[in-house]
Amino acid sequence: MKASEDCINAIKGFETLELKAYKCPAGVLTIGYGHTRGVKEGQVITKVQADVLLKGDLLAVEKSINDLGLVLTQGQFDALVDFCFNLGMVKFIGSTLYTKILVHATDDDIATQFRRWVYGGGKKLDGLVKRREWEVRQWKRK
Repeated sequence: MKASEDCINAIKGFETLELKAYKCPAGVLTIGYGHTRGVKEGQVITKVQADVLLKGDLLAVEKSINDLGLVLTQGQFDALVDFCFNLGMVKFIGSTLYTKILVHATDDDIATQFRRWVYGGGKKLDGLVKRREWEVRQWKRK
């Protein structure tokens, strides 16, 4: 499966476009729409380059999710693409969310697990609350 245009647009909205490298709250150099690999201090890119970086980052996430062999709807796939793009595959694979998906827990149980991931730096962040709610809506979409 591939991320839908709705998913890509949601990620762009959640990540916010930054054309100059900056340190995210976790202290990681970031550019474009949340791209971190190989970013150099002072680096500047164009919007077109940011879109290319995002597509490349999403290819890796899509492949990783597809390799898990889960049977997913498009909405569920999009929810996991956004979640894993935001937090990474390692955190997802180690999460109770992943365990619940594997045992075919109810959508409400899975939604509860998405909603646990709303903290950054020890604080509940409104942006993460909105992002997780988007993921929950996608997960429940049939």
